[in-house]
Amino acid sequence: MTSFDLAWGEHRLRFGPRPLIMGILNVTPDSFSDGGSFFSARDALAQAEKMIREGADIIDIGGESTRPFSEAVSETEETRRVIPVVEALANRVKVPISIDTSKAAVARRALDAGASMINDISALRADPELAGVAAASDVPVILMHMKGSPGNMQVSPEYNDLFGEIYTFLEQAVATAVEKGIHRSRLIIDPGIGFGKTVQHNLLLLKYLSNFKAMNLPVLIGTSRKAFVRKLLKPDHLTDIDPQQPMVETGTQATVAVAAINGANIVRVHNVADTLATLKIVAAIQTAEAE
Repeated sequence: MTSFDLAWGEHRLRFGPRPLIMGILNVTPDSFSDGGSFFSARDALAQAEKMIREGADIIDIGGESTRPFSEAVSETEETRRVIPVVEALANRVKVPISIDTSKAAVARRALDAGASMINDISALRADPELAGVAAASDVPVILMHMKGSPGNMQVSPEYNDLFGEIYTFLEQAVATAVEKGIHRSRLIIDPGIGFGKTVQHNLLLLKYLSNFKAMNLPVLIGTSRKAFVRKLLKPDHLTDIDPQQPMVETGTQATVAVAAINGANIVRVHNVADTLATLKIVAAIQTAEAE
């Protein structure tokens, strides 16, 4: 695994022999896996602290579902959902808090409340002011590839050159971010598993994930409980299976292991405890030497 050391403000992320773990905290009523489970600030705070105890290196807080065919929420509503959680958590934990948003105003409020990273699925395309917020705050920014928007991204996504198109998109996103004042050392790239991709596209991205290491930036992968895992595991008589079924988590951990082996620097997951166990075994195998 390529070694990176990302330091800013009071935070430092050291990328060592295993990927870091980003714990997902959806403060939404409609996310595909855990919508409604942590909608209250109290429940969200308890879940975040649980993930940190289990080994999360980063907590990613989102107030707008980006599942396929989801509808956008207003800036006011998204802010109402996330800011109390960010404020409460920032006063109680030391790990970096990432705000999962594409809206500059939400990101600005979250950073003022104690967040210290921005995770933007639009790669700074949705809101022209977001790059300025990130540059002024000098915080890490995750740039993700997405074909289309959450509302239409899974309507027959096609590519002429899967890796070439995604790689070029991310290169251009990085160049734009730097042009707008974000230091390259603050950037993390995400090929966007499940965002405008078929099952086969997702499998190929995981199989050849090392292709993205040529960009010489940390790579984040988010496969947790996603539809392609469920489709691969579902019995023939069902159209889908519950994302929280044990077999879905088992499938997720298989993807985490492959991502780790193929060069992921951060994995974004719902189940931190199982992920840490998976990554410890993978790291032990990768670092084993003959006596």
